Amino acid sequence: MHERARVTLQTVRGQAGIVYTDSQGQFEFTRLSPGSYQILIEADRERFETATENVEVVRSYPAVVNIVLKEKSLTNPKAAIMTVSAGELDPNVPPNAKKEFDRASAASREGKVEEAIIYLRKAIAFYPQYLMAHNDLAAQLMKLGKLDDAEEELNLALMIDPSAFNPTLNLGIIWVKKHSFEEAVKLLDRAVSFQPRSPAARLYLGLALLGNLNFERAERELKIAYELDGKECVLALFHLGELYLTKGERDWARAYLERYLREAPEANNRDQVKKLLALLD
Repeated sequence: MHERARVTLQTVRGQAGIVYTDSQGQFEFTRLSPGSYQILIEADRERFETATENVEVVRSYPAVVNIVLKEKSLTNPKAAIMTVSAGELDPNVPPNAKKEFDRASAASREGKVEEAIIYLRKAIAFYPQYLMAHNDLAAQLMKLGKLDDAEEELNLALMIDPSAFNPTLNLGIIWVKKHSFEEAVKLLDRAVSFQPRSPAARLYLGLALLGNLNFERAERELKIAYELDGKECVLALFHLGELYLTKGERDWARAYLERYLREAPEANNRDQVKKLLALLD
């Protein structure tokens, strides 16, 4: 590697230090106390995935770690960040369908789910090829727990345009909710390829991978989701705590669960998190 990468050393109590690699990609931390550490390496985020590695430091023995940064497979990731399919920006939507769609959006903002559904069905009746109306109708149906109906709408949207990001993401989310993790990973990998900097796509891909017991990739995706938008993806901290608990890494599990409670003190699952922390005491 010719460019320098940022290397962050973390402990369960927080950040322990930052160094940068030299021209040969080498780095060193000195005078470390024995214990468990985590190394986070970040280079050009447009080109490389963030990498993490756990390491155990033992007194009087040097710890040598080899980490290879994975290059992103997209040929033009900058363009993909802003990719929106033609179907999602359909210029042929007739005014009457657009009017109903706008009414649905207003109803949704006010929390009127049933009303939004009525307007969206009218929009689709006026223009059956209205991809975003199918997508938004699915989103409203998901709020009501009608996953099968939502899935049907998303499949219709993807028949209109298979490269549409939003329906791909939402269908992946449905498969996560249905615990069909293998299928979810395929869909959410596609969603990430369409928009690599989507926090939601990274978060749900991480959940699908976690459900599929692919802990290494799940860890990476959940951390990327949080790095992209910690405020919106604070739930990633909770699932990282779950991941480390499953792996038996109790200190890291405790650190992430405690951090989750600090950053989301009013979380709906705070009682569950407190119970998990009690088990770690």
